[in-house]
Amino acid sequence: MNTIKDIDLNLLVYLDVLLREKNVTRAAAQLNITQPAMSNGLKRLRNLLNDPILVRTSDGMQPTQRALDMQESLRTVLYSVEEMIQPVREFDAPTSDRVFRIMASDYAASTLMPRLLEKLDAQAPNVSLDIMTPSDISFHDVENGKVDLAINRFEQLPQSFHQKILWTDEFSCLIHKDHPLLSNYTLDNYLKAQHVWVSKTGFGVGVGMDPHDVQKLGWVDDALDQIGKRRHIKVFTRNYHVAMYLARQGLVATLPTQAAELYKDDDQLVMKAPPFDIPGLTLTMIWSPLLQHDAGHRWFRQVVSETAAAS
Repeated sequence: MNTIKDIDLNLLVYLDVLLREKNVTRAAAQLNITQPAMSNGLKRLRNLLNDPILVRTSDGMQPTQRALDMQESLRTVLYSVEEMIQPVREFDAPTSDRVFRIMASDYAASTLMPRLLEKLDAQAPNVSLDIMTPSDISFHDVENGKVDLAINRFEQLPQSFHQKILWTDEFSCLIHKDHPLLSNYTLDNYLKAQHVWVSKTGFGVGVGMDPHDVQKLGWVDDALDQIGKRRHIKVFTRNYHVAMYLARQGLVATLPTQAAELYKDDDQLVMKAPPFDIPGLTLTMIWSPLLQHDAGHRWFRQVVSETAAAS
């Protein structure tokens, strides 16, 4: 029977990366070791646990049931060790030149970031932001602490992540002031108009949109589908500002209210409530347990939360 003193604890790190990458070569690159060294580590793990750990299938290498059963406990152990050995340092916001890396959807970047920058200029003028899109990173990058925060609407999250709701939002329509829809603003006339679709961005980017694939169209079209209706989508875009600009060209843009309000002073546009019910959306920020107790990260999360609460 193995005891803790008989085990090379580096093997636990190897196991964690192997279960995430499901590939010896990628796992080796992640840990900056050679592929033969990682293969040897896998062999030692198999001997230690008397289990294959990873088995080759038609879908590539897949973890065994025992490996899957261990994964959550393994992450908890490694997080605890990381937390224990982190140096305790105070964070001095006024003098810090730290770069905080944020994955933000276009919606979050447009609505939250300008207000956040104002707050940072007042409290930490030398702090910088590196804002990335959902397609730039993966959940692994967040989990490993390579990204400080991911801010978006998330349907499912790994249980290990910390999270905080920043706000909930409703939907509004942006319509050109001369659009005939405004003279008789009904659901039927809304459906007859030409629309611009803007994406519900998540991790990764879909390639191409099909206007007939309602399940992938998101909030607005899901709500229409619930009442047996469909709108005429003329343009698909992944950028909220493009959608709002196209509203000035005569398309109807239905989008989250906080985004629509960026154009509330545009004298060419009218903001209206949609002529049907659309469930609200929730903007959430998530972060890795590895960063939970970092002093600078705690400060930054608080600033983001305060900025969102004042919106």
